[in-house]
Amino acid sequence: MGKDENVHTAYKNYAPEAQEQKLPGGDVDMEPLAEHASLLSSLAMTKVERWHRGEPRLEEYVGSGKLKGKKAIITGGDSGIGRTVAAFFAREGCDVTIGYLKEEEKDAQETKKLVEAAGQKCLLVPGDLVFQETRDQLVAAHLKEYQYLDILVNNASQQIQCPDIADIDMDNVEHTFKANIIQYIGLTKAAIPHLKRGDVIINTTSVTAYKGSAGMLDYSASKGAMATFTRSLATQVFGKGIRVCGVAPGPVYTPLQPASRPAEQMEDWSVGSSSVLNGRVGQPAELGESYVYLATSELSTGTIVHPNSGQYFIP
Repeated sequence: MGKDENVHTAYKNYAPEAQEQKLPGGDVDMEPLAEHASLLSSLAMTKVERWHRGEPRLEEYVGSGKLKGKKAIITGGDSGIGRTVAAFFAREGCDVTIGYLKEEEKDAQETKKLVEAAGQKCLLVPGDLVFQETRDQLVAAHLKEYQYLDILVNNASQQIQCPDIADIDMDNVEHTFKANIIQYIGLTKAAIPHLKRGDVIINTTSVTAYKGSAGMLDYSASKGAMATFTRSLATQVFGKGIRVCGVAPGPVYTPLQPASRPAEQMEDWSVGSSSVLNGRVGQPAELGESYVYLATSELSTGTIVHPNSGQYFIP
């Protein structure tokens, strides 16, 4: 499907090509590449005539020291939303540790370049986080490098489509829950003894946790569990002064999508799709500020923010 000129966006890459990858997928192999650090310029937004002529401007996100001196662990930080979080945190003065699969090494190196270009350190720790030993090792490696931990971003997830429950592969279901909600709980268990008053845990859930997904029953169920886990843990650790919050994005252009959809669906999934309210999927860069806000807002505990372009109304 071609680009729709009526779609209001400054991103020239908002309409993906037909493409398919194998899980876990790679940012470097996407066509076109996703955007991780550029946002619509507020200056351009104030000039309505430029908007109507299709000339809104993108500018690189520039931080203001909101996370200066902080140290964060970000899972799935090699690509997609995780790479954006790493870039935004680094531009706010935060050193990061990235947890990722060994198959994602090329993407992880690109994220490291983004972080270091912002003047911050980036520790890469490969490993499969479905295993508790790997989760423990990730936290230990981070502490060895930085001595302390301020922010944990549970972000890495898996999704596999299956349109009919009669055909669902229970091995896939079990692995999805291990890679998603069980991983979040296990890594948090490893990290929580090292968090202190004022620190924060941010969980990436999904709009599918609230509206469901006919084609991804197990994925959406695991994302619903993440939302409940976020609110439950926030209550449990409230007395320790540790905040727990989450982000529930709508559809976002990440490697997880071509790795879990047929090639033709990637093309149809964007412009004009009934699953995308504003006419296009989101770019990872558009979510970065949500994570910065939650990492800095003292009032955010138990909060889940919903950057989904109005796709689903949260009462």
